[in-house]
Amino acid sequence: MAEQRIRKVVIAGGGTAGWLAAAALSRQLGQLLDITLVESEEIGTIGVGEATIPTMRAFHTILGLDEREFMRATQATFKLGISFENWARDGDRYIHSFGDIGKSTWMGDFHHFWLAAKADGDSSEIGDYCLELQAAKAERFALPSEGQINYAYHLDAGLYARFLRARSEANGLKRIEGRIASVERDGQTGFIRALVLDSGERVEGDLFIDCTGFRGLLIEGTYAAGYEDWSHWLSTNSALAVQTPATGPAHPYTRAIAHDAGWRWRIPLQHRVGNGLVYASDYLSDDEAHARLLATIDGAPLTEPRLIRFRTGRRRQVWMGNCVALSLASGFVEPLESTSIHLIMTGITRLMQTFPFGGIAPALVKRYNDQAQAELERVRDFIILHYHLNERTEPFWAARRDMPIPDTLVERIALFTEGAQAYQGGDDLFRVASWVQVMLGQRLTPRDHHRLGSIMGGPQLAGVLTNIRSTIADAVAGMPTHQQFLDRYLAAPVTASHGMR
Repeated sequence: MAEQRIRKVVIAGGGTAGWLAAAALSRQLGQLLDITLVESEEIGTIGVGEATIPTMRAFHTILGLDEREFMRATQATFKLGISFENWARDGDRYIHSFGDIGKSTWMGDFHHFWLAAKADGDSSEIGDYCLELQAAKAERFALPSEGQINYAYHLDAGLYARFLRARSEANGLKRIEGRIASVERDGQTGFIRALVLDSGERVEGDLFIDCTGFRGLLIEGTYAAGYEDWSHWLSTNSALAVQTPATGPAHPYTRAIAHDAGWRWRIPLQHRVGNGLVYASDYLSDDEAHARLLATIDGAPLTEPRLIRFRTGRRRQVWMGNCVALSLASGFVEPLESTSIHLIMTGITRLMQTFPFGGIAPALVKRYNDQAQAELERVRDFIILHYHLNERTEPFWAARRDMPIPDTLVERIALFTEGAQAYQGGDDLFRVASWVQVMLGQRLTPRDHHRLGSIMGGPQLAGVLTNIRSTIADAVAGMPTHQQFLDRYLAAPVTASHGMR
């Protein structure tokens, strides 16, 4: 093991993944490691992942980022959730928010109380008991001095990478410009010894992080990790993305709007709006998708729509030899729930927590791969849920409704259908409130529920629910609009003590 000590780390590729890895490693382990990032300005990045989830805020604390500085640099806005439109049926709308719902107890989650009240004639919606959801519906936002509101961001991915690059280089990271022409391996161990660039320069390292996108130049091109295809469950395989000017106040949520062969997104930033159309090419041609996207945007496009091909699935191993793959190099679950940047961050966090300073041990590699697989499979199930639970009539949606789904998801749906039971397992990113919001939003009605609400009694339960709704309504009414808060917040000076909330 002593001969395998890890000192030199080489990150292959830039973009969001490469520069997030660079920023985290240089800040947290820069005193112990020699870190180099290799990228070519000639190679473009996907760069459309503009929506995030709240876990980003915790990772930014690790990076030591100031929230205002970050938001100014990336033209970011606040995000309270995702508005799902036309998903179960045309005309439907529900919001999957980042907030908790009501007040739960040790015996059962809040939605059981709500279901008990519904059985007695209560007409309220589950979203009436969530602060973040009601604030999103009202287009309002605030950061209270006391209490907590759970939020994330919409951001410009290109500006984000540039911002992270500046932080990384200030921490001593070395960047090398150049295309990777070949990969040099050790004849005995099979480990990567160096990246050889077009210029002939050799970039040696002890550990290599593959951020080369879908092609997986190291994890697949060198190690042939293999790919587990999930397109039989998630059959969308194409996306068109285009930017438009901001034409009105920024919404504090992402819009995901279903169409007959997939869905389209709308993501508001400070300076522009990100628009995209996700579709299955078996059901919609590229030309039809192009015309449809341009017909649904507000304002003239700032760019020509960009076509992106993808195949949902995962590398069978994301750590092989002395190579760890991140982001698109490790696998891809479509962007419906904005998980891409989160998965980069958890991959980096796991690596830092178990960094193999003394050498790469097989048990460590297996544990890393097992965790990455479990995490991605649970995200996969949550995305499949949105497609599978639908009542739409088009061929694409009928096929999604009728398809066999993973056993792990079959079990979740059965638990909720039979008794309104939902859970967050150890490998789950999404909380109980997320599963409940989406299953109810997709028109899955439980046949039964826990009777804990009956113990309280009808009048007392009704009073408690009324109080919760009133408290939330009062809090939302006291908030400024999202755009008002954003303008005021970003105009305030950055202070040395101000970090991520």
